[in-house]
Amino acid sequence: MTTTQLFFLIGIFLLTSFIGVVTGSNSLITVPVMLEFGISPASAIATNMFALIFMSVGGTIPFLKGDILKQRKDIPLLSILTVVGSILGALLVLIIPSDTMPLLISIFMIAVLIFSVINRNQGVEKKEKPSPIATKIGYALTFFLGIYGGFFSGGYVTTLTASFVGFLNMTFVEAVAVTKVLNIFSSLIATLIFMSQGLVDYKLGIILGVTMFFGAILGAKFALKLSNLWLRRIFMITVIILAIRNLLQWFN
Repeated sequence: MTTTQLFFLIGIFLLTSFIGVVTGSNSLITVPVMLEFGISPASAIATNMFALIFMSVGGTIPFLKGDILKQRKDIPLLSILTVVGSILGALLVLIIPSDTMPLLISIFMIAVLIFSVINRNQGVEKKEKPSPIATKIGYALTFFLGIYGGFFSGGYVTTLTASFVGFLNMTFVEAVAVTKVLNIFSSLIATLIFMSQGLVDYKLGIILGVTMFFGAILGAKFALKLSNLWLRRIFMITVIILAIRNLLQWFN
């Protein structure tokens, strides 16, 4: 990799980490760019996952100062579901063909978009405690999305955010905060498995990880200044763009 390519990667990772704190789906941009620079698919996914640990930690720090995370008593359970799912997902990397990913991600994005349009006020205003059925669905989705997050991560936080807003009655700022915590576990577990397979490029991963760490801190601080309505608007725009992008990629 040339110096120019490295600086280009740093710029991409910095920008996506700043925006991705709210929207997620960093890997839908960062991994393809890494592939364009000649990095093998398995190494790109593994190194990107390594860098996501730094981003998730950086994105969590600003939320620790308030009461957003303290009010969620179910974070330990959500973390356990995420860890178990991530272990299964990371083991699937060597099994599932990578060319199925654009279509799978597009289906996730379209489902999120439809759900968000139907439930306009969901996540904008704080509502009553979710029903037992909705809560169980939310926990089940946390587990199954954990599998996907450990496998690839692209679109994982986006769909997880929508699930928390839709079934666990979180506001957007709550969902953004909680997903950052869970993504630490998801990325860490997957990375440990990738490391055991010798797939992580540590030199590149540390450079990109530090970049994402500071980008995520700035992004989280910016997110805390926005209302839930504006977070929803940013989230929706990103979902639409990503859905179109991945459908076109799959058709091509």
